Order: sequence, then C-alpha cells, then structure tokens
Amino acid sequence: MFNASANFVARLESAIGASYISGDPSVCAEYVVDEISPSIVAKPACAEQAAEIVRFAALEKLGLIPCGNRTKLEIGMPPSRYDVALDMTGLNKIAHYDPGDLTVSVDAGAGFNDLAAPLYKQKQFLPLPVPFYFESTIGGIIASGVDSALRHSYGTARDFLIGAEFIDGTGHLCKSGGRVVKNVTGYDLHKLLIGSLGTLAVINRLNFRTFPAAPVSRGFVISCRTSEDALAFSNLVERSPLRPASIDLVSSQLLQLFLQAEKNSPEPPASPLQGKFPADSWHLCVSIEGTSEVCERASREFARLISLPEAKHTQLVTLNEAEGADLWHYLGQSIPLLLQASPTAGIFKINILPSRLGTLLQQLSGLAEQASLPQTVLARACGVVYLALLPPSGEQPLLYRLSEAAAAVFSLCTSENASAALPWCPTQLKRQVNVWGSPRADFALMRRLKAAFDPQDLFAPGRLF
Repeated sequence: MFNASANFVARLESAIGASYISGDPSVCAEYVVDEISPSIVAKPACAEQAAEIVRFAALEKLGLIPCGNRTKLEIGMPPSRYDVALDMTGLNKIAHYDPGDLTVSVDAGAGFNDLAAPLYKQKQFLPLPVPFYFESTIGGIIASGVDSALRHSYGTARDFLIGAEFIDGTGHLCKSGGRVVKNVTGYDLHKLLIGSLGTLAVINRLNFRTFPAAPVSRGFVISCRTSEDALAFSNLVERSPLRPASIDLVSSQLLQLFLQAEKNSPEPPASPLQGKFPADSWHLCVSIEGTSEVCERASREFARLISLPEAKHTQLVTLNEAEGADLWHYLGQSIPLLLQASPTAGIFKINILPSRLGTLLQQLSGLAEQASLPQTVLARACGVVYLALLPPSGEQPLLYRLSEAAAAVFSLCTSENASAALPWCPTQLKRQVNVWGSPRADFALMRRLKAAFDPQDLFAPGRLF
C-alpha cells in the first residue's frame, strides 16, 4: 500500500491545488472499500484536473478508484491496491439539455435527483430509478450497471446512453458517441463503461436520450399461491394487448419487508398498503403508463384476465397513482431495504432466459432451504432474478453456510446456462468466494479490453479480475 508522505501530497497539491487534495486519515476513512482505506482523496473541479490526477497516478504507479457518493462501492472484489480515491462529485453540472431533441449531457458527479428535477419540469425523465437513487450520482449509476424495474419497457442504460467523455489509463481525455440520438460514426465504446465499476476509465460526462413522462400510471398486484401461478399469469399479461412499463415478481418475505418499511416511515402514507395483500402469497406487480384512457382499458383487461380459468387461485388489487408510487418506490429500493434489514445478506443478481425463470426459482428455493438460510426473491419478467440470502448478523457459522450456499448457486447457474454475480455481500465472504462466479467464455476478451483502456492497471485493480 502506498504511503502518503507529506512530500507526496505536496507534489499533487502543486499540480492541481491544495484545496482539492486531502491525506487526512479521517477523510480517507470515508472512502473505505472492503475495509481498505486510500491514502489520498482527490476531488477535482473539472475534467482537466481529473486527468492530471490520473497522469500523476500513472507516473507513480498508484491504484486509483473513481467514485461519486459511494452508495455502491461495495460491489466487486476487494481491490488489490487502493492508493487514491478520485471523488468526481465536483463535476456536477448539466452541460447541455435540449428538451425538443430529447437529449441531455450531464457531468458524472451530478446527483440523479439533480438531473431529474429539470427533466420533470419539461415532462421528461430518465428511466434509471435504481437502488439508492436518492443519493446516487449519474456516473455511479452507469459504472455500477445496476438496473431498474423500468428495463422491461425502456431497456437498460445501454439502450439510451448515446455518448460519453472519459479519461483513460494514460490520462488522456477521450470521447465516444455523440450528443444526438442519431450517431452513425465510430464505435460505441461508451457502452463498455456500463457496469465496469471504474476499472476501464474515469467517466466525466455522459450523454443520454430522454423520454416523455406518461401523464398517468396505475398499478396492478396479482397475488398467487405459488411462484408458478404468478409466472403463468405473467405469461397471460405478456400475450395480452397490454404493454406494461414493468412486471416484477415479489416473494411474500420481500413484500413483508416493504410493509415494515411503510410502517417505519416518518411520514405515514395517505393510503397504506398494509392489509391489501395476502401475507403468504407471491405477488406479481404490474405497472401501466399512458393516458387515463389507456389505464382504464388496462383495468378492464386485468378484470378479464383474472376471470380466465388459467388464473385460478389469484387475487387482483388495483392501486391508484399514489398507492402505486409507494409500492414501486419500495420495489426500486429493495436492495437498500434488504441490506438494512440484514447487513450480512448475500444478494445475487442472476440473468436467465425468461422461459427458464420458473425452474430456476424452484431450484434456488431448494438451495436456500438446504442451507437453512431465510431468503427473499425479486424477479423481473425479462429474466433477471435478485435472490437474497439473509443470515442473522454476527454468527460466523452462518457466514460459512452462506459461503457454501453461494458456491451452490454459482454451480446451479452454470448448469442452467444463466449468468450470476454476487454484487452485495459481506467483505469476509469475498475472501472465500469470487463474487463474479466462474470465469465466462469472454474472460480473455475482457482482459484485453482492460489492457487497452488501462495499460498499467491503475483503475480499481482487482475489482473485476
């Protein structure tokens, strides 16, 4: 680990200014990653300063981790070295916004809420209500690659990220894509930054396509005895004329967590969710967006679907806009709620073909029961599963069981041709389990990309590989 001597800090201060650098241990402690603290925190005010810091790190062969508000720094393996925390929140401006062209260009350190406000005034939005979005920066959302429920209808960030500016491992300022939707030249290198955890480059600006906000939304919750019944109803919805904004399957345990969060909320809801849903069921949560006429037609269609013979043992609850907003807020913040309820939780993200979703859920439930670990499930109809295993805090034998269960989940996903990762888990577990699972077929290609972007392995070394 690099030792931040006074002389070393002074040299960096002389390069970009003393007010942008700190070697104070109490400041560095705020940027800990997997129990490893940096020696220097650098907080540039512009892209040129950030590039100068990267060049300094390259010259001195320092490990550097770019970050924003640090809501998702725990994702990934522990860094092999961590000398400099590069705090990008000083770059926080909306550089360009053209409502008529549905495009926006924003600095990586800008908060999601800071961007959402001007878009809202123009009746537009970005479909990125990811976990921790209240505190998240735009750059952190892209670098973490975390998705939202709206991926069902709007896709993931790769579908509306149209350009980026970033700093490579040599300290050069680079651009990819453009500021308009129709960009027909060059390679989409900026899309490689999605989910890269800061290992390829330092993101300093991002360009997005924006979307018109729907005037009205309505929520529908179909409660079923089993996950199989809920998925069967999801298939009915998919075959119907409905075009949902989101379709999410919630286990009974996760819904109880939502209701507990509602109960503990400092502001009581105008129309509580408590008592609306059976406690021992799986719940298919479907949101519809559009005009009031579209939502009324959706209500009639759900009434028809619930009366079909295939929809046996189901219960339908229709939520008004306020009730739906509350439930979908909890859906979007499932990860923070789970981590708050169980700090030692292991939360998997699994991608699988939608047609294999039902089989996978049954097998995952069996693995959790074998490990005697409580579980919760959030599954998206597009084939994304979040499985949380929730051991009580502070019991080492249970951490060992979590390690065994993690190995079993990765093995199962390999056999089912599913892609699995363990984005959230205790640091102690990372010493026993590779959170990225078995190396994928494209592992060698990923290594070559890393070497091309970051030839000295400066950025977040060890986090992905």
